[in-house]
Amino acid sequence: MNHETIERYVEIDATPETVFEVITDPEHVRQWWPDDANFEPAPGSTGHLVFGDPSSPDAQVPQITIVAVEAPRLFSFRWVYPDGEAAIPGNSLLVTFELSPRGSGTVLHLSETGFADKGWEPEVAEAEYGDHCAGWDHFLPQLVDYAPTVGARA
Repeated sequence: MNHETIERYVEIDATPETVFEVITDPEHVRQWWPDDANFEPAPGSTGHLVFGDPSSPDAQVPQITIVAVEAPRLFSFRWVYPDGEAAIPGNSLLVTFELSPRGSGTVLHLSETGFADKGWEPEVAEAEYGDHCAGWDHFLPQLVDYAPTVGARA
């Protein structure tokens, strides 16, 4: 089994502009994905996500580095998951959201790559890949439900 790329396609009943806002503004990102998020959506900027209670030592705090921001069609970042060092090529996974208009809504194509670059043993790579698949399968429906409740900024 290839554990290199995760791909998901979802249709969202919101414009690409609204979906772009929901995936790039930490205030919105917190509503459908991590428990906390702190980043500036600008290429080269760094930040972090928090999964779990931010005050708990058990919280996972992956670092992220923004790679591309092209409103309203593309947003990508690297992240070191579960957490630790700065996210750079070779030690991180690359997440890309591509947005395409469809009727009055948006098709979001998510891809996550870089599992082979991590140097994990095969069983670790398979477990991490499975965890990330399950994570996206859990969080993307929350994005699909949340985005239509948000009006794009004028």
